[in-house]
Amino acid sequence: MKRFILLTISLLVATFGFVACDDEPVVPTDPQLEVTANNIAGEWKLAEWKGVALPDGSYVYIDFVRRDCSYKLYQNLGSFSTQLLTGDFYIEIDETIGGAVIRGNYDYDRGDWSHRYVVTSLTATKMTWVAKDDPEDVSIYERTEIPAEIRGE
Repeated sequence: MKRFILLTISLLVATFGFVACDDEPVVPTDPQLEVTANNIAGEWKLAEWKGVALPDGSYVYIDFVRRDCSYKLYQNLGSFSTQLLTGDFYIEIDETIGGAVIRGNYDYDRGDWSHRYVVTSLTATKMTWVAKDDPEDVSIYERTEIPAEIRGE
C-alpha cells in the first residue's frame, strides 16, 4: 500500500512539473552594450549580409581600433586575394531615430562608406547594422580573431 501511495505521489509531482512548464523555451540573451568606440573595438567577421551567409571561401573581417577610431578591413569579395582597406570610423547618436549610427571613410581619397549604418544591436559577441537609407541592407558581425594568413603575417 505504501508503495502505491509513493508511486501516486511521484506521478502527481511529475505531472504538475510538466504542467507548470512554459511552452516556449527560455532563450538567454546577451546584455546590450552602449554603442561606443570602446565597445566595438576589436576584430569582427561579417557572418551574414541581407539575410544570407557569405559564400564559402568569401570573407570580410574588420578590426576597429578604439585609440584613434581607425579600422582595417580585410576582404576577398570579387577577388581571389585579400584586399586591405583602411580608414576612420565615426559613431554619432541620431536623435531622430534614437540610436547610434556608424559611418566611415576610406584612406587615400577613396571616399566615404556607401551607407551610414544604424547599430540596432551590440553585445559582447555580435552586432547588427542596418543601412540608414536601405532597411534591406542588414549586416551581422560576430566577434572573432582575424586569422594571421588573412592579415598577411
